[in-house]
Amino acid sequence: MKVKKIFAVFLVLLVAISLASCGGEKNKAEKTNDTTAEKKDLVVFAAASMTDVLEEIKENYEKENEGVNLIFNFDSSGTLKSQIVEGADADLFISAAEKQMNELDSKNEAYNGKVAIDSSSRTDLLENKVTLVVPEKNKNNITDFRDLNTDKAMTIALGNEDVPVGQYSEEILRNLGIFDEIKDKVTFGSNVREVASWVSEGTVDAGIIYATDAKVFDLKIVAEADDDMLDNKVIYPAAVLENAKNKDEAQKFLDYLKTDDASKVFVDAGFIPVK
Repeated sequence: MKVKKIFAVFLVLLVAISLASCGGEKNKAEKTNDTTAEKKDLVVFAAASMTDVLEEIKENYEKENEGVNLIFNFDSSGTLKSQIVEGADADLFISAAEKQMNELDSKNEAYNGKVAIDSSSRTDLLENKVTLVVPEKNKNNITDFRDLNTDKAMTIALGNEDVPVGQYSEEILRNLGIFDEIKDKVTFGSNVREVASWVSEGTVDAGIIYATDAKVFDLKIVAEADDDMLDNKVIYPAAVLENAKNKDEAQKFLDYLKTDDASKVFVDAGFIPVK
């Protein structure tokens, strides 16, 4: 009889331990799910030339901000601007030129006569340089932008007119008085990375891209546009979108991009932080 009582007590304790264990696992699972649910997707539209540097910053930022999941959409600034106007979900926009940001900072029908960005958040984030690059084997000895209008360069790669690097390229070549003369030799790319790829592969004799992309593709820079060739500096403005779903998080990330930690990453990539 005594043995039966002891066995009964043992069974009760076993059931209690089992229930406590299940409850603990359930609470643990619920806690994990809650953490996942709290994590916010922060959608950043950024110029293609920022691909590598922002991917590096993403890793650092998410370690310090576990509640945020950074999602990037990289493309030409003109394409990104059009996507925003058409209603694409985005929290933050970083353009490779002021032109596209200015267009979002003016009233348009897509936003019921309002501007697409929060103008108070707009800031000049970075500066870049526009360069003339050639393949590793520079067989024609191209050394200057003016060489594009000679037999040294029979094939040239430029960004198209909707791409900031293409707009800068045309501005340089027009200021040199050679744009119309070389147009028959030009292949136009949809973004700066496409132009850089063609030069890297030796598909063309030369191309005009940003200094930062030349560094990523390990391309030889033979000339850099000076102030006489460009009307304005190559500035990358950034702003929170007016219809951003996560405005506070977007502003926090934008503020982080101005910190010393982020600036170090930008400088290592060849950008010049705007102070």
